[in-house]
Amino acid sequence: MPELSLKELPAIEAVSAAQWNALVGDDHPFLRHEFLHALEASGAVSRATGWSPRHLTLWRGESLVGIMPYYHKSHSYGEYVFDWAWADAWERAGGRYYPKGLTAIPFSPVPGPRLALADDVDPLMARELLAEAWEASALSSWHLLYATDDEVDAWIQVRPHLLVRGGVQFQWRDRGYGDFEGFLAALSSKRRKAIRRERRLVAEQGLTLHRLEGEAIGEQDLAHFFRCYEITYLERGRSGYLNLDFFRRLRRSLPESLLLVQARLDGQPVAAALCLQGSRTLYGRYWGSEVLADSLHFEACYYQGIEHCLARGLTCFDPGTQGEHKLLRGFAPRRLRSLHYIADRGLRRAVAGFCDEERRHVEAYCRAAECALPFRQGTI
Repeated sequence: MPELSLKELPAIEAVSAAQWNALVGDDHPFLRHEFLHALEASGAVSRATGWSPRHLTLWRGESLVGIMPYYHKSHSYGEYVFDWAWADAWERAGGRYYPKGLTAIPFSPVPGPRLALADDVDPLMARELLAEAWEASALSSWHLLYATDDEVDAWIQVRPHLLVRGGVQFQWRDRGYGDFEGFLAALSSKRRKAIRRERRLVAEQGLTLHRLEGEAIGEQDLAHFFRCYEITYLERGRSGYLNLDFFRRLRRSLPESLLLVQARLDGQPVAAALCLQGSRTLYGRYWGSEVLADSLHFEACYYQGIEHCLARGLTCFDPGTQGEHKLLRGFAPRRLRSLHYIADRGLRRAVAGFCDEERRHVEAYCRAAECALPFRQGTI
């Protein structure tokens, strides 16, 4: 059997979608060739935007047997695991932090696989080859963001000196609720009444919610969604990371993964939330509104997603980053870990101390959050 060899790809289109996707599971659309290609082909990910693709691939002869998204970054935007302070400290000391190496899905803080291998590939050997690649580079660091717990553990086995950083997100999971009323029945009386009131307020303002999937999402629906998406960013004084071409490409190449929640007033769309979905998980991603409406964000971005999961048999809903407001609506904390290789020993020691202290705070926060969940005793 031919030995494994490693190749660095300057663009995802250097391999076919069939080759790449043959290694990717069915529950994480962000790792699929179509998603990564839409990012690059639309220009959202490019050297000009500070994301230079250097995807690491493993081959056995002419067969692609391993893939890992990999980028050289000239900044830390669009990652959601913030290392600006590390960069500032190192550059104040006379070092050069950027470019750095990054394994992540651009602009997508979504836990999931980052390395995919063929069944007959030795995972330890594969990771050894990949680690040698970023260790041999002249870059200051390599960062693995939002990988699965199993993958983090596997990397630590190969490289015990990798620094571990803690984080938390909030996710909803189906506990056999059956339908939305079954979910509400598992909550405390106070929270159950609050959610019903929020949903009632949305209806009383004349708003109706509609879920469109795949081919049912028309070009005008997508254009309206993008206008709302841009409003969200313009309110913060900037443009969004993603452009309309990116979303159009997703609609063409990955329609089965798209869910658009559309809010309408007098029959006309006024707000929208775009989600991606896998075989078990719904991923809430992008949101925007042309109107100010009480509780509409909660309805469009959370309650509609929960209803969709229960209707489609999806067991997990990942609504995106941030938010104790998610906690009160039945989204439980999920502990996350990122991994960091720092080439310089002095900087590595300083970052290690920071990560140790931060992890203690994150763990305390998670324990407090778990105590604040609104479920009745014995229902989770």
